[in-house]
Amino acid sequence: MRRLASLPLVTLYLTERCNSRCVSCDYWRHGRLDVDLARVTRLLPELKRLGTDTVLISGGEPLIHPQWTEIATTLRGGGLELWLLTSGLSLVKHAPEVARLFRAVTVSLDAIDAPNYAAIRGLDAFDNVCAGIRTLADLGLRPGVRVTVQRRNYRDLSGFVSLAQRAGAHQVSFLAADVRNPTAFGRGPDFASDIALRAEDLMPFALALDALERDYQPEFRTGFIAESPLKLRRLWQYYAALCGQGPFPPTRCNAPEFSAVIEANGRVSPCFFIRGPAGDATAGELSEALNDTAMLELRADIRAGRRAECVGCVCTMWRKLSS
Repeated sequence: MRRLASLPLVTLYLTERCNSRCVSCDYWRHGRLDVDLARVTRLLPELKRLGTDTVLISGGEPLIHPQWTEIATTLRGGGLELWLLTSGLSLVKHAPEVARLFRAVTVSLDAIDAPNYAAIRGLDAFDNVCAGIRTLADLGLRPGVRVTVQRRNYRDLSGFVSLAQRAGAHQVSFLAADVRNPTAFGRGPDFASDIALRAEDLMPFALALDALERDYQPEFRTGFIAESPLKLRRLWQYYAALCGQGPFPPTRCNAPEFSAVIEANGRVSPCFFIRGPAGDATAGELSEALNDTAMLELRADIRAGRRAECVGCVCTMWRKLSS
């Protein structure tokens, strides 16, 4: 079985807690744990040995962790580049520290107006999040905006591009809403949400994609819209498959071969959507967790296409690996 001797990208969940109340997520209901600074510090020698160069700081909402600045400073001091994934609720407050510590920031923003933001995110915070993006951009760190396309916002694709431009973002990307994985995003057994597109939404969604491709050709050419028009059509295919109108788009992903997710409780997983074996890498050696028998078998199953989570996955990554 193929062992991992290199791990260029690590996703680190600082916390299971969140200050949003999103309809697609359950961290705000069930999240309790925070990683502590000492456990992160213990990871540094292992990250160096594994050749890690980038750590994606995520959660939950990482900026509510009481020690997030100390953790980020420690990781930066270890020579690591930091990327922040955030809801943006606290960006106005923390913008100077974020601009100082992070090389890149991605803000999740799922609405183009306050009422729809409140309906999707459960908070009246749209203006505050937009102000946080502008504040960070004014400090010289232009964030990316990530949109999870769902029933309440799929007609607003063009509006998201315009909003991202006005707010000072450097890019906008679009992702389908995962509704097939029962454990992702902190979901508990009682999770229920009606966010997927229905059959009657497919035609207007196709028209919204047509309008985006027609009206924003410069933004596609420059990469301001992260995905190509062809890749965005995969979102339509995904929702059509959920409606029983065709197969899921084929996936190509080797993320578990160059990255891993470390949860707030120390569990190491091969990706966002497939949980790894129980254990705490922050209490021992990360390389051991990456290469124990159960993890090796899990990655082998993923490579061979034997994991159901990979069919219709909404977040695939591919990287050419050195031989």
